[in-house]
Amino acid sequence: MSGLLSIFVSMALINNLILVQFLGLCPFFGVSRKMSVAASMGLAVSAVMFIASVAAWLINNYILMPLNIEYMNIIAYVLVIATLVQLLDIFIKRTNQKLYNSFGIYLALLVTNCAVMGIVLINEQEAYTFLESLAAALGAGAGFTLVLVIMSGIRERLVTSDVPKSMQGLPVAFLTAALLVLAFYGFTGILR
Repeated sequence: MSGLLSIFVSMALINNLILVQFLGLCPFFGVSRKMSVAASMGLAVSAVMFIASVAAWLINNYILMPLNIEYMNIIAYVLVIATLVQLLDIFIKRTNQKLYNSFGIYLALLVTNCAVMGIVLINEQEAYTFLESLAAALGAGAGFTLVLVIMSGIRERLVTSDVPKSMQGLPVAFLTAALLVLAFYGFTGILR
C-alpha cells in the first residue's frame, strides 16, 4: 500500500504533469482565470485520465502484448482518449450548458491534451501494474486539479491587484507559473 501512496504523491506533487513535466499547459493558462471553471476542468481531466489509464492498461496487456503489436499503442490510446472526451463533451453539454460554454474550445482540446496521453504513456513506460496505473492516474489528476485551482486563485487575485499594464494577462501568468514551479520543487525530497 505504501508503494501506491508514493506513486500517488509522486504524480501529484513531485512529478506534477504541469509544473515539472510541462504537459497540459494549454488548459493551465486557458481556463485558470476563474476558480469554478478551473476546478471543473481539473475534475474533467482527472476523470479522463483515470478512465483512459484503465482502458489503456487493459488494451495494452490483453490485446497489444498478446498479439505482439505494441507498436500500435499510440493509435489505440488516441482512439480511447478521443472516445472518452467525446462522451464527456456530450455529457457536459446535456447536463450543464453554462459549464460547457465556459470551457469553450478547451474541452475539445482534451483529445490532444498531452497530460492525458502523458499519464497513459508514463504508466506503460514504468510498467505499472493495474493498481499502480490507477494510483498514478489519480495522483496525476489530483496534481493537475490542484495546480489549476491554485493558479486560478492567484489569477483571480491578480485581476484586482495593481499589476503594471505591460505585465497584465499572460506575462504575469507566466511569472506566476514560474513561481509555482519553484514552490513545487520543494516537494522533491519528500519521498526517498
